[in-house]
Amino acid sequence: MSDDHRPAPGELFDAAGRGDRSALARLLSMVERGGTDARVVGRRAHGLAGNAITVGITGAPGAGKSTLTSALMAVMRAHDEQVAVLAVDPSSPYTGGAILGDRVRMGEHALDDGVFIRSMATRGHLGGLSLAVPEAVRVLDAVGFPTVIIETVGVGQVEVEIAGEADTTVVVVNPGWGDAVQANKAGLMEIADVFVINKADRAGVNDTLGDIERMLSLRSPSGWRPPIIATTATTASGVDEFREALHAHGQWAASSGERDERRAKRAETELDRIITAQLRARVGALHDADAWEATLADVRTLRVDPWSAAESLLG
Repeated sequence: MSDDHRPAPGELFDAAGRGDRSALARLLSMVERGGTDARVVGRRAHGLAGNAITVGITGAPGAGKSTLTSALMAVMRAHDEQVAVLAVDPSSPYTGGAILGDRVRMGEHALDDGVFIRSMATRGHLGGLSLAVPEAVRVLDAVGFPTVIIETVGVGQVEVEIAGEADTTVVVVNPGWGDAVQANKAGLMEIADVFVINKADRAGVNDTLGDIERMLSLRSPSGWRPPIIATTATTASGVDEFREALHAHGQWAASSGERDERRAKRAETELDRIITAQLRARVGALHDADAWEATLADVRTLRVDPWSAAESLLG
């Protein structure tokens, strides 16, 4: 199809709202790439979003997050709940909605109209995943998904930030002291609303539960104490209880005002990130400007001080 006949973002949005998954995938690709089309999509989505509940699932690689997410989707679908999943993988070279690595296990849901799965490993978006993910969540929200799960591949800074900004944050660990320590060092203990000890058919579950309880006792008290759910995702053991814990936190967050506070904070953080990204783009443009080398030469030869040079370049 030629560029002249490509559907405009508005057309794609209308089609996605009617359930066209191909159109939705193209919208999310626009969001990942950024640029003018992404802004059009973002503006259209912004006025329609705000209804979906977002759940961030994070934890160390190998904890079984993808298998757990797949099992959770199956339980949600059994309750006739629609769900979208954004699988965030900053390190992957793949884009365009491919299901990455062990996420092929989610493929059993691929033909289910009540499920949408998308992997994000953006490289083109100004500001990267920290900006692309909330925009993608808004698109999924705006086209009618009541729940959006954000599953991260690891516990790097980007992943922890993304998962920690959801309405409900889930931290997944496995039996064994090492995972609990790693979670604590990564700052996950502070952001968790629900803990899941996955692969609970292994030895050491009670020890890990005790470790987490002790770490939680050091947290500042609040109106919500994170429950600790033991699951074996491969057999779906404990996944019903996991879903119930998510609903319980959602109800508490709504009634206590915590959800509104988090969303207000997310809006502030996103605006700050967008401004920062735009300023970085301006700095990059300055480096390419004709005046850059001449001004830099003046600074190097001490004819102009750096602050005066910066003010001059910024105009």
